[in-house]
Amino acid sequence: MVVIVTTLLDGEAYSSQELTDLFSERWHCELDLRSIKQALGMHHLKCKSPEMVRKELWTHLLAYNLIRVRMAQAAAIHGGVPRRLSFTAAKTLIHHFAPHLSTTRGAEHRRIEAGLLQAIARRPVPQRPGRKEPRLVKKRQQKYSYLTKPRTQARKRLTA
Repeated sequence: MVVIVTTLLDGEAYSSQELTDLFSERWHCELDLRSIKQALGMHHLKCKSPEMVRKELWTHLLAYNLIRVRMAQAAAIHGGVPRRLSFTAAKTLIHHFAPHLSTTRGAEHRRIEAGLLQAIARRPVPQRPGRKEPRLVKKRQQKYSYLTKPRTQARKRLTA
C-alpha cells in the first residue's frame, strides 16, 4: 500500500491511480540524475567560472541525451523498452565502439553500428517493481577523506 499526501484536493481531476503512477515515475528521475552525476562523472564539476560551469553542465546533458538516443534506437530495433536498458552499459559500449565507428565508412560502418545497438539491447536491467531504497550513501566514491579544516592548517599538518 502506498500513501501519498498531496495538496491536490480535486479527486475527480486527479485520480489516486494517476497520482500513484506519477509518484512511481519519480524513481526514473532519481536514476537519471544518478546516471548524469556518477556514470558521466558530473559528481564533481571541475570548472571554476560560472560561464565554464554552465558549459560543463550542458556538455554532460548533451552526452546523457546522446546515450539515451542510442538506447532508444537499440530498443526500437530489437523490440525492447529504453527504460529497461542499462545506461552504464550503454555508455561503456559506446566508448568501446567509438574508435571502430570513427575509422570505418559505408557497409562496414553500418555493420559495426548495428553490432553496437544489438550489444546495448542485450544489457537490460532487472525488473524491480515497487522498489524502495534508503536515501543513504553506502560508501564514498573516492578513497580520500573530506577536507574538514582550512587548507593552510592541513598543509601545516603534512609538513610537521
